[in-house]
Amino acid sequence: MPKPSERIKVVVLGGGTGLSTLLRGLKKLPVDITAIVTVADDGGSSGRLREDYDIPPPGDVRNVIAALSDVEPLVEAMFQYRFNHSKDLEGHSLGNLMLAALTAITGDFGHAVSEMSRVLNINGKVLPAANQVVTLHAVYEDGSIVTGESKIPLVDKPIRSVMITPEDVQPLPETIQAIKKADLIVIGPGSLYTSILPNLLVPEIQQAIRESDALRVYMCNLMTQAGETEAYKASHHLQAILNHTAPDIIDVVLASDYDLPDQIMDQYSEEHAAPVVVDVEKIESLGVEVIKRDIAVIRNGSVRHNAEKVALWLVYEALSNKKIK
Repeated sequence: MPKPSERIKVVVLGGGTGLSTLLRGLKKLPVDITAIVTVADDGGSSGRLREDYDIPPPGDVRNVIAALSDVEPLVEAMFQYRFNHSKDLEGHSLGNLMLAALTAITGDFGHAVSEMSRVLNINGKVLPAANQVVTLHAVYEDGSIVTGESKIPLVDKPIRSVMITPEDVQPLPETIQAIKKADLIVIGPGSLYTSILPNLLVPEIQQAIRESDALRVYMCNLMTQAGETEAYKASHHLQAILNHTAPDIIDVVLASDYDLPDQIMDQYSEEHAAPVVVDVEKIESLGVEVIKRDIAVIRNGSVRHNAEKVALWLVYEALSNKKIK
């Protein structure tokens, strides 16, 4: 635990909407936030810019910058604006184009992210997991291999493992420094194989987390995901992380203790998704503590983490009652 006069240093790793949701809750608390964001995306606007300009995909980074920004709502809306009525700009968001332009001007994606973060006055620091293009590959149970983050969930076969190329990709020095100084490291929430694991497959990031004295929390997803984690229980999510990293990389699993209404269950079943079953005994048999809390909320018909509740638990309960290590 930090001294009473010090701000808690929190590092969060992930991608997609789950990471952005959590950060909107954390930024309201007196903590120093560093978000480490996956750069394996190859679909949509991000994929096109990645292909055209040979830069890391900006989409997840853009969303995290927006989540942590402290600007007028109109400025954030402009940054997130997606063009829909232009043949040339169709599907691109303004923020993605701005990050691509800044990368071309500065010659460095990491520097472009830093400058954009300054312009949008973010509450914390955003760091790409790598400062270069990274490609994600999935190996399925039948031995077949698919390349490309956007293609992996479409195959509809059980995934055995994922890997990145180049395998020896280097993180930014600031990323490793942030992990070493962290009081709390949060992994997830997000798509297990396409948002969370790509960060942990960067060798130096994985090693730094393993060697950290911080409390290391895996935030389990609320729902299974078609094409990635169908029929997965919480222990399956955890086991996949341990299989790709090491058995000592997670201290605590935070999971939801919330019963979904039948209407929401039926809606998700049509998407081949279901609530993640929290099999406490199996998780504990892996040497990891599990905590269940009422941390889910339904917004616009979708199940989401309650960012405020999660942030409060992480900062004021998890660290103060730290049992592991």
